[in-house]
Amino acid sequence: LSQDYGYVIIVGVLSMLFAWTLGAVVFRARKTYKIEYPTMYSDTNMKFNCMQRVHGNYLESFPTFLGLLFCGGLAHPFYCAIAGLVYLLGRLVYSIGYSTGDPKKRLFGLFSYCGLLFLLYSTLEFAVRLLVWL
Repeated sequence: LSQDYGYVIIVGVLSMLFAWTLGAVVFRARKTYKIEYPTMYSDTNMKFNCMQRVHGNYLESFPTFLGLLFCGGLAHPFYCAIAGLVYLLGRLVYSIGYSTGDPKKRLFGLFSYCGLLFLLYSTLEFAVRLLVWL
């Protein structure tokens, strides 16, 4: 295992901290907008709904991101760590934009997919190499 794999682990930990932060944002928004559990969405508050979707959408993609980060990182640890940071930065921009209450502003964070696509490529390339197809 390459010493550079430590970068991959750090990015994985950062992604977990980001998930917790998004959860804390929703928790605070629930108190601010008086939306009690188990109500998932508000009938009247679009800003809260967008904040809730930011967190939910991140959690939906989280297992895919971690799987690709940790597997692809075995082959290309430094580059996958950079790609993971690109993904997280994109998710941050997405989160800031979407949390304004204007769903169109989330589109500024779409560059996160550049990082995710690199992780996908790296993971597939590693799998093919392990299978001695290359």
